Amino acid sequence: MRAIKRSPAGDAMTDLVLDLFRVNNLTLTWGDRLVAPLGLTSARWQILGAIVGADRARPVAWLARDLGANRQNVQRIVNDLAHEGLVTFEPNPHHRRAHLVVMTDKGLKTYDAAIRLYDPKINSLVQGLPIEEIKTAGRLIKALRKKLEQEVSIADA
Repeated sequence: MRAIKRSPAGDAMTDLVLDLFRVNNLTLTWGDRLVAPLGLTSARWQILGAIVGADRARPVAWLARDLGANRQNVQRIVNDLAHEGLVTFEPNPHHRRAHLVVMTDKGLKTYDAAIRLYDPKINSLVQGLPIEEIKTAGRLIKALRKKLEQEVSIADA
């Protein structure tokens, strides 16, 4: 028997977290199906997006940190992307062994093709969802992410 009872807010957050797990799984499946014709998965597409969205070339460890992902998993996917010619590695002037991951022309064209598939699908997906509620949900998820990042960094210390 539980000694501590969950607060009403704790119950609501538990429901939200369980729904986030389900939505995450559905989102990955949706994304996998969307970009499969391009030879991508959601994970590969996500890493390409992190590379495109970065202000400069980054090593794998930085990409993993930006994505909140495991470095080893990101390294494996980046290696696959390099094998397929979508990214390449360049020397890092700040670190001998941690090479920078750089998008190739083929990678950029593949990423752009994914976005061309994505845009009409996401526009269709949001039909009937009020934009203010989408923005509110986004703010709540960002606040939750920040709290979880603090919890994780405290536990790692």
